[in-house]
Amino acid sequence: MIRITTLTALACLVTALPAASDPALLQSLPVAAPAADPLPPGLQGARLLPGWTDAAGDRVLALELLLEPGWKTYWRSPGDTGLPPHLDWSGSENLAQLTPHWPAPEPIRSGEVLEMGYHDRLVLPLTARPADPARPVTVRGLIEIGLCQDICVPASLSLEAPPPGPDPDPAITDALAQEPERLETRPACRVTPIPDGLRVAVDLPGGAARLAAVELTDRPEIWVSAADIGPGPAGAEAVVEMVAPTGQPFVLDPDALRLTVLPEDGTAIETLGCAD
Repeated sequence: MIRITTLTALACLVTALPAASDPALLQSLPVAAPAADPLPPGLQGARLLPGWTDAAGDRVLALELLLEPGWKTYWRSPGDTGLPPHLDWSGSENLAQLTPHWPAPEPIRSGEVLEMGYHDRLVLPLTARPADPARPVTVRGLIEIGLCQDICVPASLSLEAPPPGPDPDPAITDALAQEPERLETRPACRVTPIPDGLRVAVDLPGGAARLAAVELTDRPEIWVSAADIGPGPAGAEAVVEMVAPTGQPFVLDPDALRLTVLPEDGTAIETLGCAD
């Protein structure tokens, strides 16, 4: 059986109309909606949840990714093997600042190593601060992520959030509650120059851990390796190598060093800054 698409049927109908047809009739003919862009392999769904406006006037919304069984995506720091996520909000309107709130990641396997990431469903809350509080914020994002099964493939998504609703979304509030617990203590760290950057060792609060990650919040251009966990001078430590684009040692701001730890008990903790 031959199936005629909406556009083909419409073309046949217009061709069959006499030349003297009423223009108003032509304007009233249905027009087929454009087809939605297909999702990349590994995704069952991707959207921006509309969220709500909080008491401070900021918009709270979220990126939702629904992954196919057996697929995964990476946390904000993908380690040695993953593809780093990139969130571009430059297409938004009346947006002064957008802050992501990453839920605690899970251990995911990449070949022979464990990294931090997510299975099944990721709800990534976002706080959008308007440039002009008297006008609404329109949030549009170009989302570039890695999606992995046996191998990792890059994926690009262009999304726009619907207008906010009147009430908080439980899916977003639940994800906000899953952020790692922030500890006020600053762990000790030891910085050693290497030919193309720095080696940084950070004491792990609470001792042994399944996974740890070290980031520089003020230097996104610095590549940071996955953390090796081993014995240190005061217990367990996480050791990473940091390489700058210059390929030379650089000055590290200890206040900008962020440590995320997944202890053996399944929780997640985070510290900001270190004592050198």
